[in-house]
Amino acid sequence: MKNKIHQFLLILLFLSLAGCASIVSKSSWPFSVNTSPSGAKVVITNKSGQEIFSGRTPAAMKLKSGAGFFSKEAYVVTLSLDNFETKKINIDCKLNGWYIGNIVIGGLIGFLVVDPATGAMYKLENDGIFETLTPDKNTAKNTLQLLDIRQIPNEWKQHLVKVL
Repeated sequence: MKNKIHQFLLILLFLSLAGCASIVSKSSWPFSVNTSPSGAKVVITNKSGQEIFSGRTPAAMKLKSGAGFFSKEAYVVTLSLDNFETKKINIDCKLNGWYIGNIVIGGLIGFLVVDPATGAMYKLENDGIFETLTPDKNTAKNTLQLLDIRQIPNEWKQHLVKVL
C-alpha cells in the first residue's frame, strides 16, 4: 500500500511539473506560402522586424508561436514579383486550446511557467497562405507578358479568347 502511495505521489509530482500544451502540442508550427503566379520572392519578418525566412514560392517552413515569456509572436509575410504589386500579409498567433488543459493536467507550474516559457501556450492562426498577385498597373501598360494558363488568376479566365 505504501508503494502505491509513493507511485501516486510521483505521478502527481510529474504532472505538476509539466505543461499540458508543451506535452501534447508544440511551439513551432509548419507554415506554407504559395502564390499565383508562382516564383514570387517571400520575406518573413517577426514582430521585432528580424528577417526569419527568405525564399521563393512555393515555400514551406516552421514558425515559432512564442516570442518570449507570456508573449505571442506575430509575422509579416512580404510577397514580391517583377511587374506585380507587392503584398504584405500579417500572420498572428492565438491561444492554444491545450494550454487550458493545465487546469486539469499540467497544474500551476505548467500554467504559469512551462507553457509560457516554451511558447506552447500559443499557436499560429492558420497553417499557410495562398495569394493571387495583382499586376502592377504602371508596368502592365507598358509591357507584354506571356503567361502560362496555370499562372492566370481565375477571374481573368472569363476574358480569354480562343485563337486558332
